Amino acid sequence: MVTESGLRTDYILCCQEYQKHMSLQLTITYPATFPDAIGKTREQFEQEAKWAMAVKLYEIKRLSSGMAAALIGVDRVTFILKLNDYSVPLIDLIEEEL
Repeated sequence: MVTESGLRTDYILCCQEYQKHMSLQLTITYPATFPDAIGKTREQFEQEAKWAMAVKLYEIKRLSSGMAAALIGVDRVTFILKLNDYSVPLIDLIEEEL
């Protein structure tokens, strides 16, 4: 079967199953006062921390945009569009590379 976007559903299910079994978890301990200190709920603070980590790993070229998007559970386009919020360019070439 094929989805509206043209992807095979068996491929999608296979990828989702692979991600479920191949996922690791990172736990970060932080003071309980941090979310309040920046005016966020605990959930908002943790989501923002995940975004910041993914964006930074993309910025220092440790992750591709697709990998960074997968890290936080969004599609690549959403990730790319949000880079501007962190003042991170999508393309970061030096003069010699132009």
